[in-house]
Amino acid sequence: MPRKTVRRRKAETSALNAFRRIIRALRVSAQRAQSDAGISAAQLYVLAQLADGSAMSINELGERTFTDRSSVGAVVARLVERGLVERAQATDDRRRAEVRITDAGVGALEHAPDPPTRTLVKGLEALDDKTLEQLAGELGALVAAMGLAEAPVEMLFDDEGQQAGRRTRRNASAR
Repeated sequence: MPRKTVRRRKAETSALNAFRRIIRALRVSAQRAQSDAGISAAQLYVLAQLADGSAMSINELGERTFTDRSSVGAVVARLVERGLVERAQATDDRRRAEVRITDAGVGALEHAPDPPTRTLVKGLEALDDKTLEQLAGELGALVAAMGLAEAPVEMLFDDEGQQAGRRTRRNASAR
């Protein structure tokens, strides 16, 4: 392996330090969400999207949370179990189900910090278009270099969903 140049070493250190700062801030925020609101950061993020009281389909909620319908649907199912959101048939289209925050969900939000995903999204929104596109491309290249291009994409800090996924994969491999 060739020796690293001082310039490359500094760039690697700078990139690692940036990741460390971001990951630490997100992790601390997720832990605060869990302790203050008693729900996961993923659940808090979904609740925050419903905070205005409007009803949304799972697809619409997926768009708002930048995730696919199965990921957000799993989080919604846990919120329904806790009584923080409710699912009902849409009044304008009986084939469509809608999700709406409950009074208990509004109460949970009153004591909750900003969800870590919202902090990350605000940072991305603050970037100009060119910088954001460059960042997306470079992060994509890093993901590929790490061999993670085919890894599942789940909601950030959906610990319950990640644990369920590990159980499912373990059970499938045991067969």
